[in-house]
Amino acid sequence: MPDNQLGEFLRARRAGLRPQDVGMPGHGVRRVAGLRREEVAVLADMNADYYTRLEQGRERHPSAQVLDALGRALRLDPDAYAHLHRLAGTAPVAPPTPTTPERISPALRQLLDGYAGAPAFVIDRALDLLAANHLAEALFSPFRPADNLARMAFLDPAGRRFHTRWTHTAPAVAGHLRQAAGLEPGNPRLRGLVRELTAHCAEFARLWNAHAVHGKTSEVKHCLHPDVGPLTLTYQAFDVREAPGRQLVVYQAEPGTPSAQALTLLGTLHATARGS
Repeated sequence: MPDNQLGEFLRARRAGLRPQDVGMPGHGVRRVAGLRREEVAVLADMNADYYTRLEQGRERHPSAQVLDALGRALRLDPDAYAHLHRLAGTAPVAPPTPTTPERISPALRQLLDGYAGAPAFVIDRALDLLAANHLAEALFSPFRPADNLARMAFLDPAGRRFHTRWTHTAPAVAGHLRQAAGLEPGNPRLRGLVRELTAHCAEFARLWNAHAVHGKTSEVKHCLHPDVGPLTLTYQAFDVREAPGRQLVVYQAEPGTPSAQALTLLGTLHATARGS
C-alpha cells in the first residue's frame, strides 16, 4: 500500500477536534470522534470531495494555499503547520543526520564540560544521547542505560518515576519524534526506534497515532531523582549548526531554590562516586 503520511496526519488531527472547538454546532449522532470530513472542508473553504481525496491519498500534490487553509481549519500550531507542509512536499526536507564516526566535535565537548553547574547534553533527531557532561550523567543515572530519551521515558521502568508529570512528558516526547519523522522521513534509525516503541509500549503507539507534533525549544521539567528528591528545571535547546539535526540541551534550576540546592548536591554526590 502506498505511503500516505499526509492523509494519516489530516485524519488524526481532524479526529482530535470537536465541533465546539472550531465554533460549529455539534448536533446529531457522530459515529466517530472529531470533525467530519465535510466540516473540515467547510472550514477550509474547499470541495469536500477534494478533501476526501487528500485524506485517502488519491490527491498528493495540494498547493501551499490549500495547506494554509487546512492549517487554519485544523487549528494547527506552528510546529504542526510546518510538519503539514513537509508531508505535502511544499517545504524542504531537512538534511540527513550526520553519521560520522566522531559523535561530537572537540569544541562542542569543551562547551558541554564548561557547564559545570548545569546538566548539558547533545541529542540527535531520534533523541539519542550522543554526549553528556558529568551533571547530566548524574541526572540520568536512574536509567539503565541512559542512551535515548524516548526509550528511557517509555520503556525503562524508571521513566514514570523520574518524570513526575508523565501526562505532559509522554505526549511531548512522542511529538518530538513525530516532528523528526517529518523532517527526515528516510532516517532508518528513527524508523527502527518508532517500531520498537510501538511494539513494546501501547501508550506510545496511541500517542504516535495521534500525529501530534512538538518542537524541542524550551520547557519546564519536573523530575524525581532517587538521590536528591524532586527537581524543577527549565531547559533550552540550541541547534548545533555544524551538525544539522543535533541539538545542545541545557537544564538549569532557578537560583536559590530547593531544586538548585538539590542539583548542587547531585553534582557533589556524583563527583564523589566517580572518585571513589
